[in-house]
Amino acid sequence: MIKNLLFDLGGVIMNLDRERSVRAFEELGLSQAGELLGEYGQKGPFLALEKGEIGAEEFHNQLRPLFDRPVTDAEIDDAFNRFLTGIPVSRLRALRELRRRYKVYLLSNTNPIMVNGFIADQFRQEGLEMTDYFDGIITSYEAKCYKPDKAIFDYACATCGIEPEETLFFDDSQANVDAARAVGFNAAHVAPGKEFTDILCDVL
Repeated sequence: MIKNLLFDLGGVIMNLDRERSVRAFEELGLSQAGELLGEYGQKGPFLALEKGEIGAEEFHNQLRPLFDRPVTDAEIDDAFNRFLTGIPVSRLRALRELRRRYKVYLLSNTNPIMVNGFIADQFRQEGLEMTDYFDGIITSYEAKCYKPDKAIFDYACATCGIEPEETLFFDDSQANVDAARAVGFNAAHVAPGKEFTDILCDVL
């Protein structure tokens, strides 16, 4: 029996547009933006930030020499946040409704710049906070591990007190879905153009 719902953020709850961020960084003078913000994972300081190996200040310091002109922290953060395009309010309502029947958790490869900036603002659209939509939030930078590593799924179970076989996990990455299934989770792939609400109707 499914008791818990575990959601990825980007591509499932939050809409993404990687190319917007790549273009914004390139306009600032970061010619390597496309490589660092990879199609299937980030690299360099971006990856270190999401793994919690460095904080926001060190991220800025490591990234700044890669630009061909001086840039401010605010310019870097703005370009990075262009990766995110928003959360439809209908998804926020769906999360609130689901919490009436299930425990609802978040498991995201993300970073403090986005979480404390654009992401937090998007969760305030209904006058609530991000924590009002979930029974627990696991971020890669706080867990210091990163999907699809087994360690982050183990961390989520230990931190949230959930059992994999009682949990349905949603992710837009097939690799992450496969990794979750390998450690005993029920898991559903949210393909581009799909809504997690549509998948819920099919599997629950």
